[in-house]
Amino acid sequence: MHFEPNVNILLVDDHAENLLALEAILGHLEGNLIKAQSGEEALRCLLHQDFAVILLDVQMPGMDGFETATLIRSRQRSRHTPIIFLTAFSTSDTMVFKGYSLGAVDYLLKPIEADILLSKVSVFVELFKKTEEVTHQAAQLEAINTELRQSEERFRLLSACSPVGIFLTNVEGDWTYTNPRCQSILGLSLAESLGEGWRQAIHADQRDRIISDWSHYAQSACEYSAEVELCTADKQVRWIHLRSSPMYSSTGELIGYVGTIEDITERKQAEEVRAQMIHEQVARQQAETANQMKDDFLAVLSHELRTPLNSVLGWARLLRSRKFDEKTTAKALETIERNAQAQTQLIEDILDVSLIMQGKLRLNICPMNLVAVLETAIEGVRPQATAKRISLETDFEPNLVLFWGDPERLQQVAWNLLSNAIKFTPEEGRVETRLSRNGSDVQIQVIDTGIGIDSSFLPKVFDRFRQADSTTTRAHGGLGLGLAIVHYLVGLHGGEVLAESEGEGKGAAFTVRLPLRKRTGEPLQDTADQPPDAAMSEQALQGVRVLVVDDEADARDFLSFVLEQHGAIALTATSAAEALTILQTDQPDILVSDIGMPVEDGYALIRRVRSLTPTQGSRVPAVALTAYVQEEDRLRALSAGFQAHLAKPVEPAQFIATVINLVQTVSVHTGS
Repeated sequence: MHFEPNVNILLVDDHAENLLALEAILGHLEGNLIKAQSGEEALRCLLHQDFAVILLDVQMPGMDGFETATLIRSRQRSRHTPIIFLTAFSTSDTMVFKGYSLGAVDYLLKPIEADILLSKVSVFVELFKKTEEVTHQAAQLEAINTELRQSEERFRLLSACSPVGIFLTNVEGDWTYTNPRCQSILGLSLAESLGEGWRQAIHADQRDRIISDWSHYAQSACEYSAEVELCTADKQVRWIHLRSSPMYSSTGELIGYVGTIEDITERKQAEEVRAQMIHEQVARQQAETANQMKDDFLAVLSHELRTPLNSVLGWARLLRSRKFDEKTTAKALETIERNAQAQTQLIEDILDVSLIMQGKLRLNICPMNLVAVLETAIEGVRPQATAKRISLETDFEPNLVLFWGDPERLQQVAWNLLSNAIKFTPEEGRVETRLSRNGSDVQIQVIDTGIGIDSSFLPKVFDRFRQADSTTTRAHGGLGLGLAIVHYLVGLHGGEVLAESEGEGKGAAFTVRLPLRKRTGEPLQDTADQPPDAAMSEQALQGVRVLVVDDEADARDFLSFVLEQHGAIALTATSAAEALTILQTDQPDILVSDIGMPVEDGYALIRRVRSLTPTQGSRVPAVALTAYVQEEDRLRALSAGFQAHLAKPVEPAQFIATVINLVQTVSVHTGS
């Protein structure tokens, strides 16, 4: 707002007509014309007002102009007020000197020239205005400075007493100020916290990420918020919530950032405690659920075991105590046999689950006719299907490959799926078994027109001890183990099993996918009177002595079988120590060793082999056969001294090709 000072001009003359004349001349000036007819009256005007200029008549009765000027100059408030003397007499040098010595700025003779007077007074009016404006601005500046000092003091007190840490940064994100609370949380002094020093308090695990985020934030001029883990100089671990926002000048220019840090260690610790409590609560609930499932299972087990025993014992007692005709006796024996078989199956399922839970269930891998396995399983469940007038249908794709697997366990898989389908399919329904190739997999499907599976139970259908209905009023028997066993056995073969159903009353489909372990394109044949695979009888390794080292009997038997089918002589060892003995006594041509073995693994074995003399077998070509299949595992095996690395499960064709390649390599090098 523009400042307009109050301009007063004092006119002092004992003659009223002279005052009127002065008023007429100066009336056009901006300001107030104050008139006084004596020195005393002029002094009274000066008590309460300031004047831009005083026009003072020299010759006045009583107190003349000089005396009045002397008193004006004696007062602090009017000491520097300009005085123009007016006189009707000629001015002598003495009078002029006296006037100037009293502070006069000029002398004017009466009659006064209007233009001259107006000009001189105007100068002092303008000077007064400028002086007043400067004085006003100085007062404003002082007020601003006072407010600034007070504001700085308030900020200092607020910052010093703040319960949260406060910091300021420049536009590059380097810290330029931290308050005491900020320093306390960081565990740093003021000097240590400035610049990039605060970053040293960040926990080493998070430092690189936080620094990267902070640098990006400083460049983007946006708000920042992060929870940061600290590790102070005294090794205390703390958590802080760091927030920051950009600061702009009045012209919109970025001038830095202001931020806060809040110690949230207690909150973090409380969250950890809460999470641990929730975890323990979930674990308890899971344990309670598991216990309830086991209780339900034991109740079902008791029912399933006692129910067939009731028929067996009942008919056995009747046969001992009474004479029945041939038809009744045959019916009794059939009932006893059927219930005994049902009880046997229950016991076998329980034993299988026990082996699964202990990790002791093993496969006996060999070449097999999968069609024959499925047909045997179908014939096994045919009596159950016939009793319910259920149609058993098959759709087997011709010219499938010879499959490698455990025929007994895969028959168990098929039997369980078929039994399950027949159990839950009403009378006069249909159960179809399909066998086909799906890419590099063999696919077995069992599809029924039964009661279907509710979508909520579908994800749990392969769980142990889990049944959709475990109440005493359930309509279907069983322990809820069959599908769990199927899932495990399929997994052991490297495959997967899936359950599908459109809902209750719409049937179900179970799909088993098993990876092929042989070359494709070879039709399934009857293996009774001929070798299982034409390629296996080529005698490509005739007379080659191969030492197979593996602590797993099934693996040794499988590899030995494959080698012998190609004419090789298979030597076996169960440990590294046994292999070293055989190596030095029987001098095998090729070494095939598992890596993961107890006591000494395959790496230790090959190092010991390579440390032998050539006559002891140090140069024997070696193949590493292992379930460790990463690139670094392959490189480690080759660096240790193996010539080849094969991953489990191994394809027989690939295995034989690798052995043949090593034999041929040795032959080329030796010239044989």
